[in-house]
Amino acid sequence: MQPPRLRAIARAYLMSIAFWYPIALLMGLQYLPLDRQHLGPAVRNLLLQAVVHAFGFALWTPPIFYLVGRYLGYARHRVRYFLLWSLGAAPFVVLYSGLVLLLNPPYDDVLRQTMPRTLPSLLQIVRTSFGDEIFVYIAIIVAAHAYQYLKRVRRQEAERYEYQQALVASELQALKMQLHPHFLFNTLHGIATLIDSDSRSAKAMILKLSGLLRASLDRDNADLILLEEELKFVREYLDLEKMRFGARLNVRWSIAPETARVLVPQMILQPLVENAIRHGIAASREAGWIEVAATTSDGRLNVGVSNSTSLSLVKSNGNGLGLRNVEARLRYLYSGDANLQLNFGQDRTATATLSLPALQSPPATCRPAMDNLFSQERISHARSHR
Repeated sequence: MQPPRLRAIARAYLMSIAFWYPIALLMGLQYLPLDRQHLGPAVRNLLLQAVVHAFGFALWTPPIFYLVGRYLGYARHRVRYFLLWSLGAAPFVVLYSGLVLLLNPPYDDVLRQTMPRTLPSLLQIVRTSFGDEIFVYIAIIVAAHAYQYLKRVRRQEAERYEYQQALVASELQALKMQLHPHFLFNTLHGIATLIDSDSRSAKAMILKLSGLLRASLDRDNADLILLEEELKFVREYLDLEKMRFGARLNVRWSIAPETARVLVPQMILQPLVENAIRHGIAASREAGWIEVAATTSDGRLNVGVSNSTSLSLVKSNGNGLGLRNVEARLRYLYSGDANLQLNFGQDRTATATLSLPALQSPPATCRPAMDNLFSQERISHARSHR
């Protein structure tokens, strides 16, 4: 037998003895005399008898737990299953009484000596204590079934958790993959508009786009990346759009230095910037601007993407695929701890504000543990809000 198996058996018996000894003491207290003259010897005898009875109960408890776990599947045949355990009561009483007789031979108070262990002595123990022993037998069986059903519920809960984890991870991956063709389609559409009028700029945009796609493919599948990495990708994208719009597009940056190492969802800002370009600059004949700002306050990261709009688009929400994707990813990753708001000002400006917990990047050695912890919290949030 393997050592881990032996340790498990030894631990089961130690726990069984630790449980039954106090119970045996309580059962023996009812026979404790109240006179002080015989109190000392009675207490010593009680402690000894409690050891004997506790050992008798503890010896058969782990085997009963094992048998219940092994044959619980037969419980669907309720009548036969009940009869099987009912028939086990008689062997339990006989074996328990025999063990008590073996450890504690009968004592004759008149002769003041121990008596030989005989069959009548065994029958006498059975006759005087079979009610208590059957009650204990039933209690052990009920406890064993409760333990097995608890293990089954916990196992099912663990399997359900793993399924939820895999489901949410696949949905997040699908949302991230959804952004790539959406981003590629809109960018290629912009390049197509320049092919006839400015072929040189169109070629430069194609080269820039290939670099962007290469950078996107080189990224790992982590849900969170540093804000400085996300901003680097956004800068490359805005450089691509400046080739398209030229002097019509003015880009402003207002990034607080302490936000650089804050973790954000991968490719979470690009749809906001693309939405600002599409519904702001591209929809207006006038020159326009985009401002990207990032600050931290009270443990939260606030990222705003503001842009100028034409008069006809001030009241337009422009809530397309990109923004719906951002909202869905925030819901999966942070539940109610992150949000996206769109505001339209009287000065013909539109602002998309992203607010989320400011999670600082850990050292490289701690990153896998944090990813696992964040994944568990994310699944817990997703399950509680479904």
